[in-house]
Amino acid sequence: MTEKNPVISPEIFERSLAKPGPKQYTLWIDLEFCIGCNACTMACKAENNTPLGVDYTRVVEIEEGEFRDTTKAPNMALTFVPMPCMHCGRPACQAACPVGAITKRKEDGIVLINKDKCIGCRYCAWACPYGAPQFNAEARVMEKCTLCVQRLEQGKVPACVETCVAKTRFFGELNELTSLIREKRSRAVSITVAGTDTGPSTKYTR
Repeated sequence: MTEKNPVISPEIFERSLAKPGPKQYTLWIDLEFCIGCNACTMACKAENNTPLGVDYTRVVEIEEGEFRDTTKAPNMALTFVPMPCMHCGRPACQAACPVGAITKRKEDGIVLINKDKCIGCRYCAWACPYGAPQFNAEARVMEKCTLCVQRLEQGKVPACVETCVAKTRFFGELNELTSLIREKRSRAVSITVAGTDTGPSTKYTR
């Protein structure tokens, strides 16, 4: 990258909002600067009032390298990977839902679960390769990240983006963010799961 931890100006988000649909809202997560603090997870829980055990976004730790020879310096690395809903172009959760409770909005590409229709069968959780749908045992329905649609309606960014202390999360329209990633010469990282073709919209760089 030519610039360390680039902060996207509010104009990027405002331009995304003004763009007529159909479009795809998404997140860009820069793994180079994620410190694994889980502030995004806590902000999400506070914003969406989720019960214990239901996390719309979580941070996965990936260890790389090995340390077998004590005479040499350790060759180890730890990467923190935030995992929200990918709001896929071809959502496996939507295809698996037997009652049509999951929809992908044409105007902004956000995938939502209608809790009034959901029967809590968990088929969507089994189908999703990223583990996004969560079962709310209290309400007996499935839930997941909505990109904070309630905040978007107020012209705000998702809670996880606003709270990220390392400024590694950015929100906007997919084409806008993709152009910005190329402009910053950031190296894209694929987290697609082998054997799946869901077209995840969330973008990662490292």
